[in-house]
Amino acid sequence: TLKTIPRILPISSTNSLRLPLPPISCAAFTPSPPEMGDKKKKATMFIRLVSAAGTGFFYVKRKPTKITEKLEFRKYDPRVNRHVLFTEAKMK
Repeated sequence: TLKTIPRILPISSTNSLRLPLPPISCAAFTPSPPEMGDKKKKATMFIRLVSAAGTGFFYVKRKPTKITEKLEFRKYDPRVNRHVLFTEAKMK
């Protein structure tokens, strides 16, 4: 058994009376289940750049998902006070 919701026109300057409209069944308002494969693939992902000096210091950067090779940057490591090589590692 579906419930019916009565619909009423709003009062306007041209229509001083509220005229009832035919009711709508609640089945019209229920959302359909999502189809498989509707989700978009993310364009970027977060990666962790770990210091090659072994200090445990890291940077977090965004990387396009289309790039497959591992990224390497020469960046500043404040724990050894110099620029060192940072290599890509997965986020934990």
